[in-house]
Amino acid sequence: MTLFEKLIARQIPAEIVYEDDQVFAFRDIHPQAPTHILVVPKRPIPRIAEAAVEDGPLLGHLLLKAARVARQVGLEEGGYRLVINNGRDGGESVPHLHCHILGGRALRWPPG
Repeated sequence: MTLFEKLIARQIPAEIVYEDDQVFAFRDIHPQAPTHILVVPKRPIPRIAEAAVEDGPLLGHLLLKAARVARQVGLEEGGYRLVINNGRDGGESVPHLHCHILGGRALRWPPG
């Protein structure tokens, strides 16, 4: 069971921002920006590189809900960044696909 599955199952506490039958959004405990929220599909997919065609509707839902959460927490006007890490060199630390919402300050490019 991944860390995110434990959070979704309420085995570990989280500051929940949004939840529906497919995704779970919560504040990151080690934020990299003033606002840092993770949006996680409840059905685990290890990483984006392992997503299948049949995961398309869930991935679309994940992105649409990330945009909704960003609006909900007031990031729409100033802007925000959505990040999906893949693999060790991509910064992946939990093998359960998730989308980071980063905002609340100007974000530089390129990252990392």
